[in-house]
Amino acid sequence: MFVNSALSFETKKISLQRQSDTLELMAFFAKPNSPPPYPALVFLHGCSGIGVSGSLSSTYSTWMRLLTEKGYAVLAIDSATPRGFGSTCGRPERKTMYFERPGDAYSGLAYLQSREDIIANQIGLIGWSQGGGIALLTIVTKSIGRPVPPPRDDFKAAIAFYPAACSDKYQSRPFTEVEPNSWSTAAPLLVLHGAKDNWTPPTPCVDFIDAAKGRGEPVEIVVYPGAAHSFDAPNLPLRRRSFPKLRDGSFPLIGTDKAARENAIWRVSRFLEEHVRQ
Repeated sequence: MFVNSALSFETKKISLQRQSDTLELMAFFAKPNSPPPYPALVFLHGCSGIGVSGSLSSTYSTWMRLLTEKGYAVLAIDSATPRGFGSTCGRPERKTMYFERPGDAYSGLAYLQSREDIIANQIGLIGWSQGGGIALLTIVTKSIGRPVPPPRDDFKAAIAFYPAACSDKYQSRPFTEVEPNSWSTAAPLLVLHGAKDNWTPPTPCVDFIDAAKGRGEPVEIVVYPGAAHSFDAPNLPLRRRSFPKLRDGSFPLIGTDKAARENAIWRVSRFLEEHVRQ
């Protein structure tokens, strides 16, 4: 256990067993400085991994602080290190992640529900980039990651920041048991995206979410003008990554957008209050 003095909260490293095989996952766990029980959240990291040198990246640690201050316990799962993966950005290993990480999310749900200090029917899911796409693959009604039989209490709601795999191509077979153009969700979903995101472009995701909403699904997408990938990072100067190279020959643009970040914090808080705590 260690205390991040810059963020003033205590984080505990834990291990948890995947329900479907023998892989032992690693995770960071933090809870509020208030009496239990708590609603809770599972965090799913992007393709770069959960952090470097055994620590959380500033994006996830900052969101952890913000949300523990609002009364949520948080479990941030490391899906890459236990599999022997480093970055899976643009690499073949990302397909393994698409297939297996929904099971990681449900293993996190089971872990939280096993704790006496967690409210078992008030647990949400938040993912970033690759993890955002995994959130969609997790909450779909025909998810290949959902245990059989399913948990008595499933995820109450999900939030996806600039999600990868946000299209019918990746949200149908073989990544789920869904036929194209029939994706439906077992929980309300909020997607937050940047209009200038060239890494996980918003247009396919807008089309996908709008089509699902047109079918009556409880989904919403917000696209922030001028915002790039990682717009919610706490203090990331706008820059080009050197990897991966995108199909058009360019490289991903990432960086904080202050206005979008502030609005996202407000929207996330409101959405969780409405859909997880209720």
